[in-house]
Amino acid sequence: MAASFRALIVDKTEEGFVREIRELTREDLPPGELLIRVRYSSVNYKDGLAGQPNGRVVTAYPLVPGIDLAGEVAESSDARFPAGSEVLVTGYGLGVSHSGGYAAYARVPADWAIRLPAGLTPREAMACGTAGFTAALSVARLEAAGLAPEHGPVLVTGATGGVGSFAVAMLAQLGYRVAAGTGKAAEHAFLRELGAAEVVPREELAPPEKPLPLGLPRWAAAVDPVGGPALARTLATVRYGGAVAVSGLAGGTELPATVLPFILRGVSLLGIDSVQCPMEERQAIWQRLAGDLKPRRLEAMIGEIPLEDVPEAMDAILQGRMRGRLVVRL
Repeated sequence: MAASFRALIVDKTEEGFVREIRELTREDLPPGELLIRVRYSSVNYKDGLAGQPNGRVVTAYPLVPGIDLAGEVAESSDARFPAGSEVLVTGYGLGVSHSGGYAAYARVPADWAIRLPAGLTPREAMACGTAGFTAALSVARLEAAGLAPEHGPVLVTGATGGVGSFAVAMLAQLGYRVAAGTGKAAEHAFLRELGAAEVVPREELAPPEKPLPLGLPRWAAAVDPVGGPALARTLATVRYGGAVAVSGLAGGTELPATVLPFILRGVSLLGIDSVQCPMEERQAIWQRLAGDLKPRRLEAMIGEIPLEDVPEAMDAILQGRMRGRLVVRL
């Protein structure tokens, strides 16, 4: 290990907010049983929030953001992960309360780590990253709730984003008819390449000025990484016995809905949490991400940037200017 290494730091002091690349040493890293040589991280919506002075996700400064990482164990005091093991880490406090993936080295608790599944390279693991994991968890929870391809079309909102684009690709290759919701007219071809059978303009999904408690039943289920008023509209248009897996808040935290979809159509609202997801379920989802849920067109969904470009990417993802996934090469 070199005497020092580069990392992106966010810091908030009396002088103001700082977001810059600095040289760190191993003494700057938090405690943990594993010292990991980071190969790749990625850019997620929460990373974008971490890069803002008012993002409200970082709990302690200074901090290395980056809520996921993949690489090799450089040093270990846990027999489960000897030096040289390829591992990935997502969730827990990584990148919000515990320094994360935007550094050449990271130190983490061994209980947070997963051995890299066969079938995924470190780059592919971070192409999936937290967004792909969240999408896969959403699909698995919908399946557990009884969803099957013959039940009808599945809506994916925010379909050009990280979670949305992965959900479109995963559902399509599992045999579902996918309706991709987006406000980006220029991305219709991209969504169809991922497997969307139809593209639904955002205006069609937006609630009217005086939203009806129930609309025409249209979707067998939905994956919603957006939240807000559009989620209420989605719930009102899900068919009897369907379910909506919700994982995001880009559209806001308020849910101006009624109980009618739940008590008249038996609709289920499934909360998707990728941060504290139990390890057994986490490992099972990553095995599927290396198998049946690994998008066949994964490479077409990936952009790659160096550490220097992360600050701009943090701003872009909050402004809705990203599609697919950006991996960060460390």
